[in-house]
Amino acid sequence: MIRAPIPPTFEAFRDAARALLAREAPPEDVLWEDVAEQGQGVLFGAALAAPAGPATPDALGAPGSPEGAPRPRVPAAFMRLATAVACHRDAARFPLLYRALFRLTHGEPYLLELAADPDVARLRALEQAVRRDVHKLHAFVRFRRVEDEGGRERYVAWHRPDHRILRLGAPFFERRFPSMAWSILTPDESAHWDGAELRYGPGLPPDAAPREDELEELFRTYYRAIYNPARVNLRAMRADMPAKHWSTLPELSVMSELVRDAASRVDAMQASRSGAASAAEAYVPAARALPVLREAAASCQACALCERATQTVFGEGSADAALMLVGEQPGDEEDLCGRPFVGPAGRVLDEALSGAGLSRGGIYVTNAVKHFKWEPRGERRLHAKPVGPEIQACRAWLQAEVEAVRPRVIVCLGATAARSFLGGRFSVTQSRGQVFKTPWAEAWLATYHPAALLRMPDEAARAAAKAHFQADLAKAASLLASEESGSR
Repeated sequence: MIRAPIPPTFEAFRDAARALLAREAPPEDVLWEDVAEQGQGVLFGAALAAPAGPATPDALGAPGSPEGAPRPRVPAAFMRLATAVACHRDAARFPLLYRALFRLTHGEPYLLELAADPDVARLRALEQAVRRDVHKLHAFVRFRRVEDEGGRERYVAWHRPDHRILRLGAPFFERRFPSMAWSILTPDESAHWDGAELRYGPGLPPDAAPREDELEELFRTYYRAIYNPARVNLRAMRADMPAKHWSTLPELSVMSELVRDAASRVDAMQASRSGAASAAEAYVPAARALPVLREAAASCQACALCERATQTVFGEGSADAALMLVGEQPGDEEDLCGRPFVGPAGRVLDEALSGAGLSRGGIYVTNAVKHFKWEPRGERRLHAKPVGPEIQACRAWLQAEVEAVRPRVIVCLGATAARSFLGGRFSVTQSRGQVFKTPWAEAWLATYHPAALLRMPDEAARAAAKAHFQADLAKAASLLASEESGSR
């Protein structure tokens, strides 16, 4: 068994692999070990030491081999692959790279073209993770301005990558900011550019980087200006911006403000195009008393849905309800009797409320759209999903109800109800059960519409969705209870 303790760099792997190939060492006879850059002495001892100097892009060479021995050549694609994979933190990367290299030079020259090969597939996965991490370095580095003792300006950033990718990513900043002196600090190592030479040094902790500077307020102003409130996707934002990077991203300090104001900004954008935030505003009285609003809504003709609906189905419940439930639109039974959630979906809702320790008596229940939209199927009237203009036309009624009731918690039942507040492409599947502080209520969350439970493809899916639905309603009850205990 040959021990191969090497620093965690591509260059160290390349040099060691040259020597191992010169000895015809099979992969199963090599024990690769990661060691620190310093204090480890000579790699392998003199027998496997490789001379310094750059390698050609498609040859590893064989230093230490007899005079005249053939120089094994490998595809340039392997060199690019190995350069990335060597930066990964997976302890198996060097054994994996050497096994692939040995196969390439011992009868399998087309190995990298076999995407289904387990070694190749694993190497490609490691490479992809490293490339993704390099992209995050390029996207998330935020420089802060400092001055040295001589008054010279320098820009410093601290970043925590998943892998050892600084040497792969730093040349990008050299090309982008060639006339700016900068430093990028990471826990593993640091990169420094002085306008002429890119140098690397030891890693540094977060407190080695400067604190906030005046440029960050300019960056926040810029981010507010380019932020698109109609495309709020909180789950995607969290996936693209892992929590470990938040402290170094100044724009995230204004993110809660931007999300909170998203709906009003969407309204303003739509108003600038259509001339009015909601067509129903012409029918909404100034008074914010529920009986007055209900009477006025009965004659609303803000959109074409009123032409085929039997009547307006306004919300119902206590005027001082602490919890408001907002659905999509009335169904067939609701349209006939003039009350929200009295059909099959209403019965599912009542059952879930009971399971969550709540009752309809203390809740205000309404819909984002007040008229039943339907399509004929023989003698039946089937639900048809309201579209954006119809939701927007009715939004003034929902806003008036919120202002009249002033609930502490709002639960939106389904995506249409959520979008009536937030606009854009809100996804219940992605953001279900997440609690947000909003201008409409201290706590705002979205969950499934009870009708969605009735449409689940099988009993298992229905049971799982029902459990989530009831858990979200229980969360609303818990939020109410915590607010009540905190106010005592």
